[in-house]
Amino acid sequence: MHEPTFMILTALASGPQHGYGIVNDVSGISGGRVKLRAGTLYTALDRLRADGLVELDREEIADSRLRRYYRLTAAGSERLAEEAARLRGNARVAMMRLQSNSGMAGA
Repeated sequence: MHEPTFMILTALASGPQHGYGIVNDVSGISGGRVKLRAGTLYTALDRLRADGLVELDREEIADSRLRRYYRLTAAGSERLAEEAARLRGNARVAMMRLQSNSGMAGA
C-alpha cells in the first residue's frame, strides 16, 4: 500500500471527514511529510470507494459549496489494520538488524 493511501485510511479511522479535513489530517499525521493535493486525494478516494474501503458518509452545503464526507467501511478498517501490522513487523525486523549490526560496527 502506498503511503498516501495508508495516511488517508488512517485519517478516516477516527471518523468521517471531508476532503479538506483529510488533507489537513494527513499532513498532521505525517508530520508534514505527506502533502496531498486535491486531485491526488479525490483520485485516491474514488479508487478506495471502488475497492470498497471507503464510502460516502454524507453531503452538506457549506459556504455555498458542496462538501462530501467520507468514512471507512468495515473492509477499510480491516485493510488498514493489516497494513499497520505489516509495517510494524517490517520495522521490528529492521530494528533488530540495526541493533545486531551496531554491535559489530566496532569490531
